[in-house]
Amino acid sequence: MANIVPDSFKTGLFKGTFNFDTSGNSGNAFKLALYTSISSYSTSSTVYLAGTSNGEVSSSGTAYTAGGNALTNSGVSVSSNIAFIDFADLTFSSVTLTAAGAAIYKTTGGGNELVMVLDFGGNKTATNGDFVVQFPTNDSSNAILRIGNA
Repeated sequence: MANIVPDSFKTGLFKGTFNFDTSGNSGNAFKLALYTSISSYSTSSTVYLAGTSNGEVSSSGTAYTAGGNALTNSGVSVSSNIAFIDFADLTFSSVTLTAAGAAIYKTTGGGNELVMVLDFGGNKTATNGDFVVQFPTNDSSNAILRIGNA
């Protein structure tokens, strides 16, 4: 698979469903949940899918909390006619788990609207240690979400 940007996110941008300003400036709150398989997701997905039956990493005995961890939003920037947003790297501390992907979703307003699904390109493992999701450089060429000229 590859990363998935759902159609509901694309239309939600135009409808004002998502606000990527920093949380201190009234932006939305976002979380990242880890998955052993992202096969339950597609471009028609609209919300975060909870639970191991949907492929979410088990929370039993791993120090992973169902629903994942809060993301720190870097805010909206523009450079070279490209608007972009990114998140700070996210660490799941002292966990034992294997993940093949992750879902980023909005928690503000209680709708758990899906932003995107990340495919790690294979299983990544932590054994009684830190599991780090490293986001790309926050610039117009690399940030996790970018919108430029057509």
